[in-house]
Amino acid sequence: MSNPTSVRQIVAVPPLVLAAIAVTVLAWASAFIVIRGVLPHFGPGPLSLLRLAIGSAALALLLIGRPWVKPDRRAWLLIIGCGLMWFGVYNFALNTAEQTLDGGTTAMIVNFAPILTALGAGLFLREGIPTWLAIGAGVAFLGVVLIGLGTGGGAASGTGLLWALAAALTYSAGVLLQKPALGSVPAGQVTWLACTIGALSSLPFVGELMADLRSAPAAAIMGVVYLGIVPTALAFSTWAFALARMPAGQLSVSSYLVPPVAILLGWLFLGETPTLLAVAGGTVCLLGVALSRRRSRQAKQSAADAHAAEGAQPAGNAGDVHRGPAG
Repeated sequence: MSNPTSVRQIVAVPPLVLAAIAVTVLAWASAFIVIRGVLPHFGPGPLSLLRLAIGSAALALLLIGRPWVKPDRRAWLLIIGCGLMWFGVYNFALNTAEQTLDGGTTAMIVNFAPILTALGAGLFLREGIPTWLAIGAGVAFLGVVLIGLGTGGGAASGTGLLWALAAALTYSAGVLLQKPALGSVPAGQVTWLACTIGALSSLPFVGELMADLRSAPAAAIMGVVYLGIVPTALAFSTWAFALARMPAGQLSVSSYLVPPVAILLGWLFLGETPTLLAVAGGTVCLLGVALSRRRSRQAKQSAADAHAAEGAQPAGNAGDVHRGPAG
């Protein structure tokens, strides 16, 4: 008969936490669609600069009244790397990808990032690469191949696929750089510093941004303001709120909802839908991510024994680095 402690607990989720999860998923999914909508009026670089500048200002407001922790030299290097990768290069790559790929397809490819993060953690943070992680990575990569075939195989869509993969890779690199920094600096402060560094790295596009602002309609400008405030600042805050009140593994399942929600929003507002083969590839990607989160029976028992030894612990940690496919 199974030991009761070996059964993984499912924490009941309060309505307020459910609302925070819903806001996070909708915000991140909508980002892929809004980016697609404003790209005719803003280049990838100028869009990154304006979005990150607005996001930095919004995140700064969230830090008012909180104590400031001075990062040491190592933490600064990690935060700078995170800002350049996760916010600077990631946003530019994502915007460039969506010039030729619809938002739903891009969201499915970027959803490959959690597996890249787990593999990177196993290789560089010495967290190991479990069997299920390796299996999930292989399945998810097959899904990416199917998405590539489903986008038509043309030069433009092929380039978009490569940029989307670059976004997933830099997203993962940024998370891996963020994780050690969170050991000494609060999560909100790390996020704001990284976002600000990403904005500073995009300053070479300031001339193009001024030109785009002069010609862009008000609706497009408000779209970029939305990207800076809602998916960049608000969604990270609602994710942290939920993460502090439930297990990270249970919460991370919600990230699977981002690609289908992005596809639905793209169809409703832009009349765009991925091809059936691309949708099939996205489904395979999600299956790969799900498989990568499985644990062996021995690992489950070890985790249960550790939990029993430690006693009751808080449901989550606001500093946890797992993120969904943030748009």
